[in-house]
Parts: sequence; C-alpha cells; structure tokens
Amino acid sequence: MREEDIKKILSNSKTVAVVGISPNEDRPSYIVASYLKSKGYQIIPVRPDGEQILGEKVYHSLTEIPKEIDVEVVDIFRKSEDVPPIVDEAIRRGAKAVWMQEGIIHKEAGEKAEKAGLKVVMDRCLKKEHQRLLK
Repeated sequence: MREEDIKKILSNSKTVAVVGISPNEDRPSYIVASYLKSKGYQIIPVRPDGEQILGEKVYHSLTEIPKEIDVEVVDIFRKSEDVPPIVDEAIRRGAKAVWMQEGIIHKEAGEKAEKAGLKVVMDRCLKKEHQRLLK
C-alpha cells in the first residue's frame, strides 16, 4: 500500500476496533491502543473475555459492537491464521480498513477485503506509521 493511502486512513479515521487487545500494559496491543486513544481516536477493545480495557467496554467480537458505532479501522493483533474470520466480520460491519500489525500477513484475506472495498494494510504497526506520517 502506498504511503499516501496509509496517511489517508490515519487522517480520516476516528474509530479503531483493536482485535486481540491485551489487558496487560506491557503488550504491544495495549501500547498501540493506548497511544491511539491519546491521539484522539475512539478505541473499541475486542477480545474473548474481559469487561473493560483503557476505560472502554470490551466486545467479544466485531459483530457484537452496536450498529450505531461506526467501526472505521479494524486493527488486528492475532496470528495470521486467525485473520480470515476477522476480515469477514470487518466486511459485514462495513469497516473502511483492515490493518494487520507487524508480522501479520494473510494475502487471501487481504484480497477478499479489497474486493469488498476495504483498504488493507499488512505487516505494519499502526502506532509507528502514525508517528512517522502524522507528526
């Protein structure tokens, strides 16, 4: 994906669902979500258990998030093999972008998301890209 497209995603999005977020403050998913929240993004934690992370209600799946919440970016912190069903949920939710963090690549799921009209970023850290492109 071109740098200018990544910059558009970061500039034009306000709501980020963080799939696979950890409640552990030392984990990359928590650090990235905390950073994004400090920059004004609405963070929606998505994980199988828990009640609250970073003061936000935890949802157990993307489909559990109320329809009135516009999920713009789905930031994925899960193993590559876990990506396809998350992408399917992101497509059903009407997300605008799917972002697979560093080390996460799933070409088939990425192609499916692109065919459905979503922007796709793979193997990049959302926090690092934000720091690099939106100083």
